[in-house]
Amino acid sequence: MTSLPRVLVSTDIGGTDPDDFQSMVHLLLYSDVLDIEGLVSSPYGDGRARDIHAVIDAYESDYAALSSHADYPMPDALRSLVKQGAVDVAPDAGFSAPSEGSEWLVACARREDPRPLNVLVWGGIDDVAQALHDAPDITDKIVVHYIGGPNKTWGVDAYNYIETHHRDVTLIESNNTYRGFFMGAPDDDLSPTRFIGEHVIGRGALGAFFEKQLPAVKMGDTPTVTWVLHGTQRPDEPSWGGKFVPLWDGRKTRLTHPATEADVVEAFGVVEILVPKPADWSDEHHADLLFDGRLQGPFPEPVVEGELLRFRLSPRDIRPMRYEIRSTHPALDGQSGSFTAELPPAQRWSIPSQAYRNWWCDDGAPEVAIEGWPGARTVSQWRHEFMSHFAARLDRTIPRS
Repeated sequence: MTSLPRVLVSTDIGGTDPDDFQSMVHLLLYSDVLDIEGLVSSPYGDGRARDIHAVIDAYESDYAALSSHADYPMPDALRSLVKQGAVDVAPDAGFSAPSEGSEWLVACARREDPRPLNVLVWGGIDDVAQALHDAPDITDKIVVHYIGGPNKTWGVDAYNYIETHHRDVTLIESNNTYRGFFMGAPDDDLSPTRFIGEHVIGRGALGAFFEKQLPAVKMGDTPTVTWVLHGTQRPDEPSWGGKFVPLWDGRKTRLTHPATEADVVEAFGVVEILVPKPADWSDEHHADLLFDGRLQGPFPEPVVEGELLRFRLSPRDIRPMRYEIRSTHPALDGQSGSFTAELPPAQRWSIPSQAYRNWWCDDGAPEVAIEGWPGARTVSQWRHEFMSHFAARLDRTIPRS
Protein backbone atom coordinates (compact mmCIF):
# COMPACT_ATOMS: atom_id res chain seq x y z
CA MET A 1 0.00 0.00 0.00
CA THR A 2 1.26 3.47 -0.86
CA SER A 3 2.49 5.68 1.98
CA LEU A 4 1.59 8.91 0.20
CA PRO A 5 -0.81 11.25 2.02
CA ARG A 6 -4.46 10.71 1.09
CA VAL A 7 -6.07 13.94 -0.08
CA LEU A 8 -9.58 15.02 -1.03
CA VAL A 9 -10.00 18.67 -2.05
CA SER A 10 -13.27 20.56 -1.74
CA THR A 11 -13.02 23.79 -3.72
CA ASP A 12 -15.13 26.77 -4.80
CA ILE A 13 -12.97 27.05 -7.92
CA GLY A 14 -14.65 29.25 -10.51
CA GLY A 15 -16.78 30.86 -7.82
CA THR A 16 -16.03 34.07 -5.95
CA ASP A 17 -12.21 34.12 -6.11
CA PRO A 18 -9.85 33.04 -8.95
CA ASP A 19 -7.08 32.08 -6.53
CA ASP A 20 -8.47 28.52 -6.41
CA PHE A 21 -7.38 28.11 -10.03
CA GLN A 22 -3.83 28.96 -8.95
CA SER A 23 -4.06 26.52 -6.05
CA MET A 24 -5.37 23.76 -8.32
CA VAL A 25 -2.38 24.20 -10.67
CA HIS A 26 -0.10 23.88 -7.65
CA LEU A 27 -1.95 20.77 -6.43
CA LEU A 28 -1.69 18.96 -9.77
CA LEU A 29 2.03 19.70 -10.01
CA TYR A 30 2.39 17.79 -6.74
CA SER A 31 0.07 14.94 -7.68
CA ASP A 32 3.04 12.57 -7.98
CA VAL A 33 3.61 12.78 -4.20
CA LEU A 34 -0.03 12.89 -3.11
CA ASP A 35 -2.67 10.17 -3.24
CA ILE A 36 -5.49 12.37 -4.57
CA GLU A 37 -8.84 10.63 -3.99
CA GLY A 38 -11.33 13.37 -4.76
CA LEU A 39 -11.69 16.79 -6.39
CA VAL A 40 -15.05 18.15 -5.30
CA SER A 41 -16.64 21.34 -6.59
CA SER A 42 -18.28 22.95 -3.54
CA PRO A 43 -19.04 26.49 -4.58
CA TYR A 44 -20.61 29.51 -3.18
CA GLY A 45 -21.11 31.27 -6.49
CA ASP A 46 -20.88 30.13 -10.08
CA GLY A 47 -18.09 27.55 -9.82
CA ARG A 48 -18.80 24.03 -11.04
CA ALA A 49 -16.98 20.76 -11.69
CA ARG A 50 -16.21 21.96 -15.21
CA ASP A 51 -13.78 24.47 -13.70
CA ILE A 52 -11.73 21.64 -12.19
CA HIS A 53 -11.77 19.88 -15.56
CA ALA A 54 -10.38 23.03 -17.19
CA VAL A 55 -7.24 22.77 -15.04
CA ILE A 56 -6.94 19.05 -15.78
CA ASP A 57 -7.11 19.88 -19.49
CA ALA A 58 -4.02 22.10 -19.07
CA TYR A 59 -2.40 19.31 -17.04
CA GLU A 60 -3.06 16.88 -19.90
CA SER A 61 -1.21 19.21 -22.29
CA ASP A 62 1.82 19.07 -19.98
CA TYR A 63 1.46 15.42 -19.03
CA ALA A 64 4.20 14.09 -21.32
CA ALA A 65 6.68 16.62 -19.95
CA LEU A 66 5.65 16.05 -16.33
CA SER A 67 5.85 12.26 -16.64
CA SER A 68 9.39 12.57 -17.96
CA HIS A 69 10.33 13.84 -14.49
CA ALA A 70 8.23 11.66 -12.16
CA ASP A 71 5.31 9.23 -11.95
CA TYR A 72 2.27 11.49 -12.41
CA PRO A 73 -1.33 10.18 -12.55
CA MET A 74 -2.95 9.91 -15.95
CA PRO A 75 -5.28 12.83 -16.80
CA ASP A 76 -8.28 10.52 -17.11
CA ALA A 77 -7.54 9.10 -13.67
CA LEU A 78 -7.80 12.62 -12.27
CA ARG A 79 -10.97 13.32 -14.23
CA SER A 80 -12.61 10.28 -12.65
CA LEU A 81 -12.11 11.90 -9.23
CA VAL A 82 -13.99 15.10 -10.07
CA LYS A 83 -17.40 15.29 -8.39
CA GLN A 84 -20.03 17.99 -8.17
CA GLY A 85 -20.79 19.03 -4.63
CA ALA A 86 -23.61 21.17 -3.28
CA VAL A 87 -24.40 24.17 -5.48
CA ASP A 88 -26.49 25.87 -2.78
CA VAL A 89 -25.30 26.68 0.71
CA ALA A 90 -26.75 24.64 3.55
CA PRO A 91 -29.91 25.92 5.24
CA ASP A 92 -30.13 26.87 8.91
CA ALA A 93 -29.81 23.24 10.03
CA GLY A 94 -26.39 23.04 8.36
CA PHE A 95 -27.27 20.15 6.05
CA SER A 96 -29.91 19.28 3.48
CA ALA A 97 -29.62 16.50 0.88
CA PRO A 98 -26.56 14.47 -0.15
CA SER A 99 -24.62 15.59 -3.21
CA GLU A 100 -22.35 13.59 -5.48
CA GLY A 101 -19.46 15.28 -3.68
CA SER A 102 -20.62 14.51 -0.14
CA GLU A 103 -21.34 10.89 -1.05
CA TRP A 104 -17.89 10.56 -2.62
CA LEU A 105 -16.30 11.97 0.55
CA VAL A 106 -18.13 9.34 2.63
CA ALA A 107 -17.07 6.54 0.27
CA CYS A 108 -13.42 7.62 0.38
CA ALA A 109 -13.41 7.96 4.16
CA ARG A 110 -14.91 4.50 4.61
CA ARG A 111 -12.23 2.74 2.56
CA GLU A 112 -10.12 0.25 4.44
CA ASP A 113 -6.92 2.26 4.80
CA PRO A 114 -4.82 2.99 7.89
CA ARG A 115 -4.00 6.48 6.59
CA PRO A 116 -6.32 9.35 7.49
CA LEU A 117 -8.11 11.10 4.65
CA ASN A 118 -6.99 14.74 4.53
CA VAL A 119 -10.03 16.79 3.49
CA LEU A 120 -8.74 20.15 2.25
CA VAL A 121 -11.56 22.69 2.20
CA TRP A 122 -10.85 25.69 -0.06
CA GLY A 123 -14.38 27.08 -0.14
CA GLY A 124 -17.73 25.98 1.22
CA ILE A 125 -17.69 23.43 4.01
CA ASP A 126 -21.24 22.37 3.16
CA ASP A 127 -20.33 18.99 1.63
CA VAL A 128 -18.24 18.13 4.70
CA ALA A 129 -21.17 18.99 6.95
CA GLN A 130 -23.49 16.87 4.84
CA ALA A 131 -21.07 13.94 4.88
CA LEU A 132 -20.67 14.10 8.66
CA HIS A 133 -24.44 14.26 9.10
CA ASP A 134 -25.05 11.29 6.80
CA ALA A 135 -22.11 9.20 8.02
CA PRO A 136 -20.98 10.17 11.54
CA ASP A 137 -18.83 7.02 11.56
CA ILE A 138 -16.27 8.82 9.38
CA THR A 139 -15.48 11.38 12.10
CA ASP A 140 -12.31 9.64 13.28
CA LYS A 141 -11.18 8.78 9.73
CA ILE A 142 -10.77 12.30 8.34
CA VAL A 143 -8.62 15.34 9.05
CA VAL A 144 -10.30 18.53 7.85
CA HIS A 145 -8.09 21.52 7.00
CA TYR A 146 -10.48 24.44 6.45
CA ILE A 147 -9.63 27.83 5.01
CA GLY A 148 -12.30 29.75 6.92
CA GLY A 149 -12.39 33.54 7.19
CA PRO A 150 -14.39 34.79 4.17
CA ASN A 151 -15.50 31.25 3.30
CA LYS A 152 -17.19 31.00 6.69
CA THR A 153 -19.17 34.16 5.93
CA TRP A 154 -20.80 32.45 2.95
CA GLY A 155 -21.35 29.09 4.68
CA VAL A 156 -21.86 29.92 8.34
CA ASP A 157 -24.73 27.46 8.89
CA ALA A 158 -22.75 24.42 7.70
CA TYR A 159 -19.84 25.51 9.89
CA ASN A 160 -22.14 26.07 12.87
CA TYR A 161 -23.55 22.55 12.44
CA ILE A 162 -20.12 20.93 12.49
CA GLU A 163 -18.92 23.02 15.43
CA THR A 164 -22.06 22.17 17.40
CA HIS A 165 -22.62 18.51 16.53
CA HIS A 166 -19.24 17.06 15.46
CA ARG A 167 -16.78 18.33 18.01
CA ASP A 168 -14.82 15.07 17.86
CA VAL A 169 -13.70 15.63 14.27
CA THR A 170 -10.08 16.64 13.74
CA LEU A 171 -10.28 20.08 12.18
CA ILE A 172 -7.71 22.80 11.50
CA GLU A 173 -9.50 26.13 11.07
CA SER A 174 -7.37 28.75 9.35
CA ASN A 175 -9.20 32.07 9.44
CA ASN A 176 -6.03 34.16 9.15
CA THR A 177 -2.96 31.92 9.14
CA TYR A 178 -3.36 31.22 5.41
CA ARG A 179 -2.65 34.91 4.71
CA GLY A 180 1.03 34.20 5.27
CA PHE A 181 1.13 32.61 1.84
CA PHE A 182 0.77 36.00 0.14
CA MET A 183 1.67 38.50 2.90
CA GLY A 184 4.98 39.37 4.53
CA ALA A 185 7.11 38.55 1.50
CA PRO A 186 10.41 40.29 0.71
CA ASP A 187 10.62 41.93 -2.71
CA ASP A 188 12.52 39.21 -4.53
CA ASP A 189 11.87 36.82 -7.41
CA LEU A 190 9.65 34.68 -5.15
CA SER A 191 7.39 37.53 -4.03
CA PRO A 192 3.70 37.49 -5.08
CA THR A 193 4.18 40.34 -7.56
CA ARG A 194 7.34 38.98 -9.24
CA PHE A 195 6.89 35.21 -9.09
CA ILE A 196 4.73 34.95 -12.21
CA GLY A 197 7.18 36.86 -14.39
CA GLU A 198 10.20 35.01 -13.03
CA HIS A 199 8.89 31.45 -12.68
CA VAL A 200 5.47 30.97 -14.33
CA ILE A 201 5.63 32.52 -17.79
CA GLY A 202 6.87 30.00 -20.32
CA ARG A 203 6.15 26.99 -18.09
CA GLY A 204 3.82 24.94 -20.24
CA ALA A 205 0.04 24.97 -20.41
CA LEU A 206 -0.26 24.96 -16.63
CA GLY A 207 1.96 28.02 -16.38
CA ALA A 208 -0.09 29.81 -19.03
CA PHE A 209 -3.31 28.88 -17.23
CA PHE A 210 -1.89 30.10 -13.90
CA GLU A 211 -0.68 33.37 -15.42
CA LYS A 212 -4.06 34.42 -16.78
CA GLN A 213 -5.92 34.08 -13.47
CA LEU A 214 -4.50 36.97 -11.43
CA PRO A 215 -1.67 39.51 -11.92
CA ALA A 216 0.04 38.24 -8.76
CA VAL A 217 0.27 35.07 -6.70
CA LYS A 218 -2.42 34.68 -4.06
CA MET A 219 -3.04 30.94 -3.56
CA GLY A 220 -4.75 31.48 -0.22
CA ASP A 221 -5.93 27.86 -0.12
CA THR A 222 -2.54 26.30 -0.86
CA PRO A 223 -1.38 26.21 2.79
CA THR A 224 -3.70 23.22 3.21
CA VAL A 225 -1.57 21.42 0.61
CA THR A 226 1.83 22.58 1.87
CA TRP A 227 0.79 21.46 5.36
CA VAL A 228 0.42 17.92 3.98
CA LEU A 229 3.61 18.16 1.93
CA HIS A 230 6.11 19.32 4.54
CA GLY A 231 6.05 18.84 8.29
CA THR A 232 4.93 16.36 10.91
CA GLN A 233 1.24 17.01 10.13
CA ARG A 234 0.78 17.90 13.77
CA PRO A 235 -1.10 21.22 13.94
CA ASP A 236 0.87 22.43 16.96
CA GLU A 237 4.25 21.93 15.26
CA PRO A 238 5.85 24.12 12.55
CA SER A 239 5.17 23.28 8.91
CA TRP A 240 4.89 24.91 5.51
CA GLY A 241 1.15 25.18 6.17
CA GLY A 242 1.47 26.99 9.47
CA LYS A 243 1.26 26.27 13.18
CA PHE A 244 -1.96 26.30 15.20
CA VAL A 245 -3.26 26.26 18.77
CA PRO A 246 -6.16 24.31 20.32
CA LEU A 247 -9.59 25.84 19.88
CA TRP A 248 -10.93 28.00 22.69
CA ASP A 249 -14.37 28.70 24.14
CA GLY A 250 -16.57 31.77 23.85
CA ARG A 251 -16.53 32.09 20.07
CA LYS A 252 -20.30 32.35 19.56
CA THR A 253 -22.24 35.50 20.48
CA ARG A 254 -26.00 36.15 20.60
CA LEU A 255 -26.97 39.81 20.36
CA THR A 256 -30.38 41.32 21.02
CA HIS A 257 -31.38 43.89 18.42
CA PRO A 258 -30.76 46.80 18.35
CA ALA A 259 -27.08 46.21 19.03
CA THR A 260 -24.47 48.98 19.15
CA GLU A 261 -20.72 49.28 18.63
CA ALA A 262 -20.36 48.65 22.37
CA ASP A 263 -21.45 45.05 21.66
CA VAL A 264 -18.26 43.12 20.97
CA VAL A 265 -18.22 39.84 19.06
CA GLU A 266 -15.36 37.59 18.01
CA ALA A 267 -14.12 38.20 14.49
CA PHE A 268 -14.48 34.98 12.45
CA GLY A 269 -16.74 33.55 15.14
CA VAL A 270 -20.48 32.89 14.86
CA VAL A 271 -22.87 35.74 15.65
CA GLU A 272 -26.63 35.43 16.05
CA ILE A 273 -28.76 38.58 16.07
CA LEU A 274 -32.16 38.21 17.75
CA VAL A 275 -34.93 40.53 16.59
CA PRO A 276 -38.38 40.77 18.25
CA LYS A 277 -40.92 39.22 15.90
CA PRO A 278 -43.82 41.51 14.96
CA ALA A 279 -47.11 40.26 16.37
CA ASP A 280 -48.60 39.80 12.91
CA TRP A 281 -45.52 38.15 11.33
CA SER A 282 -46.50 35.34 8.96
CA ASP A 283 -45.00 33.01 6.40
CA GLU A 284 -45.93 35.58 3.79
CA HIS A 285 -43.40 38.04 5.19
CA HIS A 286 -39.75 38.06 4.22
CA ALA A 287 -36.62 39.60 5.66
CA ASP A 288 -32.89 39.60 5.18
CA LEU A 289 -29.98 41.15 7.02
CA LEU A 290 -27.18 43.17 5.50
CA PHE A 291 -24.07 43.48 7.60
CA ASP A 292 -21.11 45.52 6.52
CA GLY A 293 -22.79 45.90 3.14
CA ARG A 294 -23.22 42.13 2.65
CA LEU A 295 -26.09 39.75 3.01
CA GLN A 296 -25.65 37.52 6.04
CA GLY A 297 -25.61 34.64 3.58
CA PRO A 298 -27.09 33.64 0.25
CA PHE A 299 -30.10 32.30 2.25
CA PRO A 300 -31.81 35.50 3.37
CA GLU A 301 -34.71 34.36 5.53
CA PRO A 302 -34.49 34.57 9.33
CA VAL A 303 -35.36 31.61 11.55
CA VAL A 304 -38.23 31.91 14.02
CA GLU A 305 -37.26 31.20 17.63
CA GLY A 306 -40.42 31.64 19.69
CA GLU A 307 -41.14 35.36 19.70
CA LEU A 308 -37.83 36.20 18.03
CA LEU A 309 -36.38 36.19 14.53
CA ARG A 310 -32.80 34.98 14.45
CA PHE A 311 -30.17 35.92 11.86
CA ARG A 312 -26.82 34.06 11.83
CA LEU A 313 -23.59 35.47 10.40
CA SER A 314 -19.81 35.37 10.70
CA PRO A 315 -17.85 38.66 10.55
CA ARG A 316 -14.78 38.35 8.32
CA ASP A 317 -13.03 41.57 9.40
CA ILE A 318 -11.76 43.21 12.58
CA ARG A 319 -13.64 46.49 13.06
CA PRO A 320 -17.06 47.99 13.77
CA MET A 321 -19.77 46.79 11.40
CA ARG A 322 -23.24 48.12 10.73
CA TYR A 323 -26.22 45.92 9.93
CA GLU A 324 -29.62 46.69 8.46
CA ILE A 325 -32.82 44.67 8.23
CA ARG A 326 -34.67 44.66 4.93
CA SER A 327 -38.18 43.28 5.13
CA THR A 328 -41.59 43.20 3.53
CA HIS A 329 -42.92 43.84 7.02
CA PRO A 330 -43.03 47.62 7.56
CA ALA A 331 -42.26 47.39 11.27
CA LEU A 332 -38.88 45.75 10.49
CA ASP A 333 -37.83 47.28 7.21
CA GLY A 334 -34.94 49.70 7.62
CA GLN A 335 -34.18 48.91 11.26
CA SER A 336 -30.45 48.90 11.89
CA GLY A 337 -27.77 48.38 14.48
CA SER A 338 -24.07 47.72 14.76
CA PHE A 339 -21.45 45.69 16.57
CA THR A 340 -17.69 45.56 16.85
CA ALA A 341 -15.74 42.49 15.69
CA GLU A 342 -12.50 42.01 17.58
CA LEU A 343 -9.87 39.31 17.94
CA PRO A 344 -10.21 37.29 21.14
CA PRO A 345 -7.99 38.36 24.05
CA ALA A 346 -5.11 36.15 25.13
CA GLN A 347 -6.94 35.03 28.26
CA ARG A 348 -9.48 33.38 25.95
CA TRP A 349 -7.56 32.05 22.93
CA SER A 350 -4.69 30.70 25.06
CA ILE A 351 -6.97 28.42 27.13
CA PRO A 352 -7.93 25.25 25.22
CA SER A 353 -11.59 24.31 25.19
CA GLN A 354 -12.47 21.09 26.98
CA ALA A 355 -15.34 20.47 24.57
CA TYR A 356 -13.25 19.74 21.47
CA ARG A 357 -10.99 16.75 21.12
CA ASN A 358 -8.76 17.89 18.29
CA TRP A 359 -9.86 21.21 16.82
CA TRP A 360 -7.24 23.86 16.03
CA CYS A 361 -7.25 27.53 15.08
CA ASP A 362 -4.99 30.56 14.50
CA ASP A 363 -2.20 31.26 16.97
CA GLY A 364 -3.00 34.63 18.55
CA ALA A 365 0.54 35.42 19.74
CA PRO A 366 1.43 38.94 18.51
CA GLU A 367 4.87 37.87 17.31
CA VAL A 368 3.40 35.53 14.68
CA ALA A 369 0.87 38.02 13.29
CA ILE A 370 1.34 40.02 10.09
CA GLU A 371 -0.39 43.41 10.01
CA GLY A 372 -2.65 42.19 12.80
CA TRP A 373 -3.66 38.89 11.13
CA PRO A 374 -3.05 36.10 13.69
CA GLY A 375 -0.78 33.20 12.77
CA ALA A 376 0.18 34.47 9.31
CA ARG A 377 3.90 34.54 10.09
CA THR A 378 3.86 30.80 10.86
CA VAL A 379 3.35 30.35 7.10
CA SER A 380 5.31 33.30 5.67
CA GLN A 381 8.51 32.26 7.45
CA TRP A 382 8.69 29.30 5.05
CA ARG A 383 8.08 31.35 1.90
CA HIS A 384 11.55 30.88 0.38
CA GLU A 385 11.34 27.12 0.84
CA PHE A 386 7.85 26.48 -0.49
CA MET A 387 7.99 28.98 -3.34
CA SER A 388 11.42 27.75 -4.47
CA HIS A 389 10.00 24.24 -4.42
CA PHE A 390 6.96 25.34 -6.43
CA ALA A 391 9.19 27.06 -8.99
CA ALA A 392 11.08 23.80 -9.48
CA ARG A 393 7.78 22.00 -10.00
CA LEU A 394 6.76 24.48 -12.67
CA ASP A 395 10.01 23.72 -14.46
CA ARG A 396 8.80 20.15 -14.85
CA THR A 397 6.45 21.36 -17.59
CA ILE A 398 9.63 21.57 -19.67
CA PRO A 399 10.49 18.08 -20.99
CA ARG A 400 13.81 16.53 -20.14
CA SER A 401 16.15 16.86 -23.09
